[in-house]
Amino acid sequence: MQNKPFDLPPLNLIEGFEAAARNLSFTKAAAELFITQSAVSRQIKALEERLAVSLFDRRARALSLTAPGEALYGTVVDVLRRIDEVTKRIRGRTKGRTFTVTTTPGFASLWLIPRLAGYTRENPKVDVRISASTELVDLERSGIELAIRYSGPLAAGGGMKLFGEEVFPVCSPTLLCDHTHPLETPADLQHHVLLYFSDLSHGSPTLDWPMWLQAVGLSHLEPAGALHFSHYDQIVLAAVAGQGVALGRSPLIKRFIREGKLCAPFNTKLVAARAYYVVASKSSELNPDVKNFMAWLCTEAKKDSPNISKRRRSEPAQQA
Repeated sequence: MQNKPFDLPPLNLIEGFEAAARNLSFTKAAAELFITQSAVSRQIKALEERLAVSLFDRRARALSLTAPGEALYGTVVDVLRRIDEVTKRIRGRTKGRTFTVTTTPGFASLWLIPRLAGYTRENPKVDVRISASTELVDLERSGIELAIRYSGPLAAGGGMKLFGEEVFPVCSPTLLCDHTHPLETPADLQHHVLLYFSDLSHGSPTLDWPMWLQAVGLSHLEPAGALHFSHYDQIVLAAVAGQGVALGRSPLIKRFIREGKLCAPFNTKLVAARAYYVVASKSSELNPDVKNFMAWLCTEAKKDSPNISKRRRSEPAQQA
């Protein structure tokens, strides 16, 4: 904790400097601050005298920052931006109980959103905002409270594990009932279109068709065709529509199997090395709504968590 007062120039001088540096004009800064142009000029001169440097190059029809001026302006903008972010978060808490959850589009649409109605029924005064993106968001800088990430334990950054993942082929019941090309063994996949993940740059699964086929001794299998998708929920919808065979990722596709929209033609299931973790920002650790939502997530996750330890004993599952 800071025990001594900061040795800072008067804040009104900083305000005048920021406006002048941003506009590169004393006249525009004066209009913005509702003071005279000469008052802005005096503020800048006082600040330069205090710092013993020139902050601006003054020419007949142009104003530009010196090297010290550029350095000071960059720092002032960064500090003001951080203050703005904090005040917006504080203002948001006083106006309403709101927090944001960032996660992948696939997890949001297949697992999280279908369950949100249950949470909002129990917590009608809390506004949960979902930000679905493949980008790895910095929670502290973005002001986002929670992230649900698909990663290994170390990459999760101390997050709380929701569940692991089992991977196995799934298809529509219509495709399974096609007697022209039955799906009785994994080798029968050569007669079918396989649905692939094509976006491996933003946390996409490491366990995809090449690794699964290698694990079952079919690394040289050539399917009848291939369709590539950038988001996992697109793959699931394509599989439900009978467009090919997908790698089902349980528990994300558990609901579709329960509803009879997808089925698993084979018993072979592999265990993925990655899992789903929920991570909270440091600034939201004491937020009771965030803590309550994390507890709700864990309760929902336990309902859907695949019995991976049992699978390892009963089947020749491999780590991805």
